[in-house]
Amino acid sequence: MARAYSVIELLVVLTLALLLCGVGMPTLLAARDDVRADGAASFLVSELRQARMEALRRNAQVAVRFEADGDDYLLAFYVDGNGNGVRSAEIASGADAVLRPRERLGQQFPGVGFGFEDDVPDLDGSSSAGNSNPIRFGSSRMVSFSPTGTCSSGTVYLHGRGHRQLAVRVLGGTGRIRTWVFNFGIRQWSSR
Repeated sequence: MARAYSVIELLVVLTLALLLCGVGMPTLLAARDDVRADGAASFLVSELRQARMEALRRNAQVAVRFEADGDDYLLAFYVDGNGNGVRSAEIASGADAVLRPRERLGQQFPGVGFGFEDDVPDLDGSSSAGNSNPIRFGSSRMVSFSPTGTCSSGTVYLHGRGHRQLAVRVLGGTGRIRTWVFNFGIRQWSSR
């Protein structure tokens, strides 16, 4: 003889399952957002490394330019066309050619953008409120890689939904690229 379940027993089990899903959902969503932000930083590191390899392969300057588009930025690769480095005026004139179509980070990593979370200092310890520019390569928004492996120095700041702040720093003399994560608990940056 088969034992049947009553409607009450099924409702209790269903209620418990929904309760457990409701309790765990915020944690799962926060983890998803952290993974997206980390993925975006890794993607940016890989794009910068690709530009460096392209400069070595072509034996010419190659730059990644962060082009403002409203509140966001587009990433674009350019190659030096006349031997004097990649320059904004020569990009505009067509002397320095675009290598591939522009892309938006947020299309691949929804919820991730360039910028700072509230009250996060930059990597050098100064307040981000005084300079909200998330792309910092001197006075430009372009990092240029030479055929000898060196590049311009600077930092790009990314943030995800919920408290996730990252920085991608490029070291000029060596071309080394490092990712940093801000720990909100101890209010300190740490290298990954």
